Amino acid sequence: MSSEYRNFLALSYEELEELNLAAKADRVNRVSGDEIREKRIEYLTGEKRIKSVIVMFSDLEGRQHLLDYDKKFLLGSWENMTFDGSSIRGFTEQKESDLRLGIDWSSFYWIPADVFGAGKVLVFGTILDRDGLPFLGDLRGVLKHYSEKLYKDKGYILNAANEIEGFLFAGVDAEQKYPETGKFEFVNSGGYYHALPLDPLRQFIDRSAEAQRAMGFQNEKDHPEVAPSQYEINYGYGEVVAAADQIQLYKLLTRQVANSMGCTACYLPKPVVGVNGSGMHTNMSISQGKTNLFWDENGLEKLSVFGWEFIDRILTYALDFCLILNPSVNSYRRLDPHFEAPNQIKASSTDRGSMIRVPLGNKRSMRVEVRSVAPDANPYLTLYTLFKAGIDGQTAEIDNLRQAHRFLPDNIQHAIEDFKSSSWITEILGADVQGRFADLKQAAADRSPRQLGTYVKGSEVQYHHEVYNQSLWNNF
Repeated sequence: MSSEYRNFLALSYEELEELNLAAKADRVNRVSGDEIREKRIEYLTGEKRIKSVIVMFSDLEGRQHLLDYDKKFLLGSWENMTFDGSSIRGFTEQKESDLRLGIDWSSFYWIPADVFGAGKVLVFGTILDRDGLPFLGDLRGVLKHYSEKLYKDKGYILNAANEIEGFLFAGVDAEQKYPETGKFEFVNSGGYYHALPLDPLRQFIDRSAEAQRAMGFQNEKDHPEVAPSQYEINYGYGEVVAAADQIQLYKLLTRQVANSMGCTACYLPKPVVGVNGSGMHTNMSISQGKTNLFWDENGLEKLSVFGWEFIDRILTYALDFCLILNPSVNSYRRLDPHFEAPNQIKASSTDRGSMIRVPLGNKRSMRVEVRSVAPDANPYLTLYTLFKAGIDGQTAEIDNLRQAHRFLPDNIQHAIEDFKSSSWITEILGADVQGRFADLKQAAADRSPRQLGTYVKGSEVQYHHEVYNQSLWNNF
C-alpha cells in the first residue's frame, strides 16, 4: 500500500535520544506523576503525526504483551480502559476475567520507526483489579509500590543494572521450529570479543545498540560473548522499575532487529549443550541521597556492613526463590559447574561459580552482583524478590553462611518444591500468586523429562514461557 499521503512520526535517532533522556531525567528527579501525565497528554494532543500508542505490560511469568491503542481513543479513555485478564496465563480465571489497564505516564518512550513502525510511541501499563486497586499478579506494580514506599519511609533509592546475554540464531522463529529441526544454527563462530566488523552478529549488535541508545539506555559496551553467536549489550544503572522496564525493551527490540535480519534473538538460558549458557547478571545497590550505602572504604572488599548483611539475607533465601531466578526447565542446564555456572550458594569477590559476587567498585559504583539469574526470568518479580529479601529478610543461622557448601537445584522439580514450601514466598507474594506461579511452572515441567540428559529436548523449548505458541498451549 502506498504511503505517499501519510505523514507519520519518524524521528531521527539523535532526536529520539534527546527526548528519551529528557524523560529519563524526569524520572530520576521524581517529577510528580500528575505533572508528567499532563505533559505527555499535551504532547500527544498536539503531535498530529502520532497515530497510536503502544501500551506494554508483562504477565506473571514475565512474558510481554503489547496493545496498540488509537491515539484519539486513548486520550479520551485512558482513565477507563479494560481487557480480558483470563486470556493472560496466570492472571485471572474466566469467571473473574475483566481487569483494568492503567497508564504509567512516567514510563513514556519515543521509539525508532524502523524497529517499531512509524507514527507510534510506547508507554508501560499498570494492571488494576475491577475495583481499581493494584492487581497483585502485576509484579511491575508490586515492585513500583515497594520502591516508592522505601523512598518515602527511608529515603532509599533502589538501583539496578542487568547484563543480559543471548544468542543470535539463523532463521526466523528458530525456537518454534526447534522440535522439528532439533538444532539451532549459529551465525558466528568467533567467540569472546571476536567478530569481524560486518559479520551478521556484529551487525545485529550494532543495530540493537543504536536502537537502545536512541531510547535513552545510555550504553556502556557491547561485544560477542564466550559461546558462538552469543552477545551482550550493556547499558547504565537505573532506578529499579525503569531498569526492569529496560530489560523488557532490550528483549523486544533485539528480537525485532533479529527478525528483520532473518534471524532469531534467543534468551533460553542454555539452548546449546557444550557451550556456555546465557545469564542475566543482576547488579544492585541502594543509595540514600547521593550516598551509596554499599560503599565503605574500610569494609571487607570495600563493601559496607549494610551491603554484607544484604548479601547474607539473599543467601538465606536462595533455595526459596531459585524458581523465580531460574523459571524454566532449560534454566537448570545452565547451572552446570563446567561452564562457570553460578550454582554455589555463597558469596565471593573472585569465584565466578558463586551465586553472588562482589565486583571491584568505588563510592559511586560499589554494588552486589547476583549471577544466578537466568535471562528468561521475570525482571519485575526477580528484582522485587532480591531487594525484598536483602532489605527485609532474616539471616539464617548457618555456620560460615557466605562460604557454606550448599548448591542450587539441578532440576526444576526440586526448585518448584522449595518454592511451594517457602513461607517467605507466601509472605512476600501472597498464597494466591505463589500458587499460580508454581502451577504455571509445574505445567511446563510436566511436559519435559525429569532428567535433563545430555541434549536439549524439544519439549523444554516448545513449552518455554517465552516461546510464543498460543495454539499449542490451548491444546492443554
